[in-house]
Amino acid sequence: MENLLFLVHRIPYPPNKGDKIRSYHFLKHLISKYNVYLGTFVDDTNDWKYTEKVDALCAETHYEELKPFQSKVKSVQGFLTGDALSLPYYKNQKMQNWVNDTIKTHSIKKVLIFSSVMAQFIENRNDVEIVVDFVDVDSDKWLQYAEKKQGIARWIYQRESKYLLAYEQKIAEIAKKSLFVSEQEAALFKALTPSLTEKIGYINNGVDVDYFSPDLKFDSLFHDENAIVFTGAMDYWANVDAVIWFANNVFPQILQKNPKTTFYIVGSKPTKDVLSLANENVIVTGFVDDVRPYLSFAKLVIAPLRIARGIQNKVLEAMAMGKYVVATSSAFEGIPCNEKLAISIVDDANIMANKVSELLENNFVVVSNANRDFVKEKFSWEQNVNQLSVLLNRE
Repeated sequence: MENLLFLVHRIPYPPNKGDKIRSYHFLKHLISKYNVYLGTFVDDTNDWKYTEKVDALCAETHYEELKPFQSKVKSVQGFLTGDALSLPYYKNQKMQNWVNDTIKTHSIKKVLIFSSVMAQFIENRNDVEIVVDFVDVDSDKWLQYAEKKQGIARWIYQRESKYLLAYEQKIAEIAKKSLFVSEQEAALFKALTPSLTEKIGYINNGVDVDYFSPDLKFDSLFHDENAIVFTGAMDYWANVDAVIWFANNVFPQILQKNPKTTFYIVGSKPTKDVLSLANENVIVTGFVDDVRPYLSFAKLVIAPLRIARGIQNKVLEAMAMGKYVVATSSAFEGIPCNEKLAISIVDDANIMANKVSELLENNFVVVSNANRDFVKEKFSWEQNVNQLSVLLNRE
């Protein structure tokens, strides 16, 4: 088999959060077609225990520890060099040396980049062919963040958006193909980079529909209550913003009409602001081994994201389990909805509260085959990842 260098900004295992789910399924597909040489960072000390699993998949692996605090200090160099702050955050000479040696030793001609920041280890070469999976248009995400901030934070985020977009465009210029997580993300980048339209495409995310299945049996984690569930990494700003907004602006109205309702915030590393939401009706679980029991017995799943990019796995996973989903329009970006689905898309707090209350009062506890069938048809990993090897082999 041909050799391939795969550079990923975060170890692609375990597949328990958005980017890691995508990179893991990419890796799983690639190893059936290539000898994969994987270079990646480990930013969570708990993930070191999974390196043996990743090693077993690859021809060779190289890991570098990424310590968030030290990396944030390093990122300040961007102000001096005129770079996006995200680039020095990941700059690492040991990783660069490994990349150089690996390409030379194994005569590698093809490189798949996962996340624009990893392109810095390959951008100055003209002896390899590059495909870049940007996943999301990160520069636009920083612009969204800026709109929620004031003062110096607003200026920093606006700067990051501007400088990162310039870097994204630079990398897209030298890449054979630039990929995004959805048709909408690809369209946005095409609008920002019209000269490269023909080189910009997308590969949808997917869901393991056998793993997220309403047919699986779990022990109930709930008591005699109406359980509303949100899942996601709870140190990620967009998720933090979502649950705080829902807890403060939507949930109190729901409790007035349905006092036996409990809001479960299910996800690792909850911030202090998230932990402060906890009370008898708001449960902050922290890390759980398996989110499926929470989804399985939830009356409703919510995704009240006000800042979002790409496709939300949390929404697709809930739909794969046949759950009714109430979410904002941002959370459904990239998901081509139709009137047959058991979903409600609401951005206004009062309207969302009324809709959730109505659903709870009607005891809406039905598995939606329409939701599950939709995910199986549109978001199968098997059919989506096949595009990868086609792109990598296309002349």
